[in-house]
Order: sequence, then C-alpha cells, then structure tokens
Amino acid sequence: MHSTFALNPQTEAFLARPQKMLIGEQWLTARDGSTLTLRNPATGQPLAEVPAASHEDVDLAVAVARQAFEDSAWSRMRPRERQNLLWRLADLLERDAQILAQLECLNNGKSAAVAQVMDVQLSIDFLRYMAGWATKIQGSTVDPSLPLMPEGDFHAFVRREAVGVVGAIVAWNFPLLLACWKLGPALATGCTVVLKPADETPLSALKLAELVLEAGYPAGVFNVVTGTGAVAGAALSRHPDVDKLTFTGSTEVGKMIGKAAMDSMTRVTLELGGKSPTIVMGDADLKQAAAGAASAIFFNQGQVCCAGSRLYVQRKHFDNVVGDIVDIANGMKLGSGMDPSVAMGPLISARQQERVYSYIERGRELGATVACGGEMFGPGYFVKPTVLTGVSQHGPLVQEEIFGPVLVAVPFDDIEDAVRLANDNRYGLGASIWSNDLAAVHRMIPRIKSGSVWVNCHSALDPSLPFGGYKMSGLGREMGAAAIEHYTELKSVLIKV
Repeated sequence: MHSTFALNPQTEAFLARPQKMLIGEQWLTARDGSTLTLRNPATGQPLAEVPAASHEDVDLAVAVARQAFEDSAWSRMRPRERQNLLWRLADLLERDAQILAQLECLNNGKSAAVAQVMDVQLSIDFLRYMAGWATKIQGSTVDPSLPLMPEGDFHAFVRREAVGVVGAIVAWNFPLLLACWKLGPALATGCTVVLKPADETPLSALKLAELVLEAGYPAGVFNVVTGTGAVAGAALSRHPDVDKLTFTGSTEVGKMIGKAAMDSMTRVTLELGGKSPTIVMGDADLKQAAAGAASAIFFNQGQVCCAGSRLYVQRKHFDNVVGDIVDIANGMKLGSGMDPSVAMGPLISARQQERVYSYIERGRELGATVACGGEMFGPGYFVKPTVLTGVSQHGPLVQEEIFGPVLVAVPFDDIEDAVRLANDNRYGLGASIWSNDLAAVHRMIPRIKSGSVWVNCHSALDPSLPFGGYKMSGLGREMGAAAIEHYTELKSVLIKV
C-alpha cells in the first residue's frame, strides 16, 4: 500500500529546506559556498545538498567550541545540570524517533522500521546511561610517603577533569548511533564537541544538532560541520586546538587520523574495521546458529564493523549449516528501507556497491563457489546476500574487510582449529561462539583475540559494556565506564599543610 512508504510530514519539511551546518548557535553555509549532493541509496536519485566545509569553517567551529569550554555557562555547570540536559536530549530523540529513523533510511538505505527500534532506541538508551555518569565522575585521595620530604603534613588527591574540545568523526553505517556514542560521554564529562559526520550521511547529525539546541545546551557546546573527510575531516584531525579525537571508520583512515593527532599529542580513540568470526560448534542448536549467523552478516546490508563475515562450522555439520543460511539469504526481500516488509536494503553508494561486487568477482577468479547471491542490481545500490565456500583462509576474501552482505564459510575440525582460524586475521573487533557446552566456551573465550565475544548471539551491544577492538580494530573503547576515562584527564594534586 502507498501508506507503507509515507513520510512523516516533519521529515518531508526537514528535507525540503536548505541544509546548513551548526556552529555555535548559527546555521551556516560553507564560507566558500561549496556543497555536497546526497543521494538516496535505494534509488540513486539526489536527496539533499549540504555545505562542504573548508578548513576555515573547521577553524571557526573549533574556536567556538574552545570558547564554550573555557568561558561559557557550560564550564561552570554542575554535574546534576549536565545529567538533566542529557536526559532532556534523550527525551527529544524519543519524541522525534520516527523522523530520525526515516532520515537514516533515506540517507543510508537501512530499514526505517529497524532504525527506529534499533539505531534510534540504542541512541536514546545510551544517552540516558551516560546521563547517570555525569554525577558519578570521581577522583581519589592518596596518603603520600614522600621520603625526600619527611617533615610536614601533606594532603594529596587526584582529580578527573574534562579533556576539553573533542573532535568527533563518524562513519556512515550507523550515523546517529555513532554520533551519540561520541556525544554522550563528552557531554557527561563537560567537554565540547565538533562533529564531522560522514560525507554520505550527515542528515541525522543535523537533526541531532537541532535537538541539542532545543534541549537547552549553551551555544558552542555541540557543533556540526558537514563536508568531505579529505578536507573537513583532515582539518579537524590535525587541528592543534582539539584536545581529543574520536573516530569510527576504516582502519586505513584511522591510521592517518592517529598519525595526524600525534603531531599535537591529541588524545585519540579509534574504533576501526573488523572481520569478525562466527564459530559454530558441533553441539550448538544448529538451526538457531544458522539464523544467528545469517543475521550477523546480512543485518544492515553487512555494513557493520563487527559483522560476522567469517563463518567457521565444525566439519560434520558444515553443509547443513551453510545450506540453512543459503535458504535464509534466498528468501530475503530486497528493496527500499521505507517498506517494512523489506529484509535488506541497498548499500550506501555506487562506489561501495562496486567494491563489494569486486570481491565477489575476485572470489570467483580464485575458485570459490558462490552458494547464493553474487549479483548486483539497480536502480539503487543493491548487492544480493552472498555466501561463498571453497575460499582460502589466507586469501583476500577471508583476510580483508568487505563491508557488505558477503559471507565466507570455512569448515574446522576441533576447538584448537577453530581458535587458530578465528585469530588468524589482523582484525579483532568481535567474535561469536555458538555452543551449548559452556565449559568449552569458557575455555575458548580467553583465547579469542577480540574486544567482544558473544555466545549464542552476535553484535549484541549494551551501553554498560565497553566496545572496541584488539589489533588493527582500534584503540580505546566506546560505551561503558571505560568511555568516561577517554573523555577525561587525571590531575594529581599535592598540598603541604
């Protein structure tokens, strides 16, 4: 029915107006007038235009954020007030959940229905979780020994203070959620933020900026500059007046950002790529494991940093589990994410579509068997859910991040084999083990080199659990108490009395 595809009138109004960046309390175009054209991934048609910020625009945003951190009411605000503002912001996200979800769908391609119950709801939950931390940031007291100063009494303590101006750069696969992962701990600790959303998906960040102002945050606490990573992202990464950089995206870009940050000794958190293993043991509920493995790779079109893109199944059950996943893939309906009956939407761009398809073609060239999928089509940027078998553990399809709905499946013989194969990759973001033998699972968990290990589920995220990677999957952690540490500095104080 036509109503299935109906947009909220407020979503339509948002898209119809000229888009501008938020710097301080002003909505601005780029100083040089440059713009970026956004496209709807489901159709390939133009969706909106946003400013393409230059380094001068970034300089202005950082200067405004610095002034807000040092001199505004924000710098004198008490923890309880920061807590209440975060609660207010979460309430506004809840009020506008459908609008935000539809913007994510039209800009990113994902299901609007799923975005509302997953992306937006997780953003709300995370902001509320971080609101509680605003009143629980603590230092400590110390009883010093000071052997070189035996005379006198001393009082020593450690303060935990906001790190300062935060430069946040986020990827296009979960635009709103990733922005909130950066924004929550920054605002809870009293930092100010300059957010550079992904080139392709800035719309929900601009809507979020509206809600930050509506919540009552002082001007300059949250700023959004839209534009390319090569210009705006690079300017923010190397800016000497940014105290901390937090980035979610590819390992290759993360390395460049990390190197740029070191020139100014800017604190840095990097949540980068992944090639996560899904390990199905012989004692698992195999139907449940197959459904879980399919969801682990095909959710969000496979555009998930911790997607279960490597499947390892105990050899005697390999054909049955792969067959069940193929059946699931072949039954998935592809189309616009505005249609709630659609199981999988398009990839983000024509470039990503070509990239993902090139890996499938490379697999064919290397002798892999395409068990299902293996095709791309349009209009829009679609790739059918694909399962490849007969791939080499050391080849590019197993070792490199594809970031699309492509699953490579490999059999294993025993636990030792499974652990070896799972760890045989430069990434270490997530992993899942499917088994009912909890004794064996607990023996495996410490041996898996990964920031998260899920058992009988995959990509299950909670605000209280730190998320981040081993090896080339990044530095530092998002979420949980660990996030507070990354947005604060420690200051030791010693007083002779």
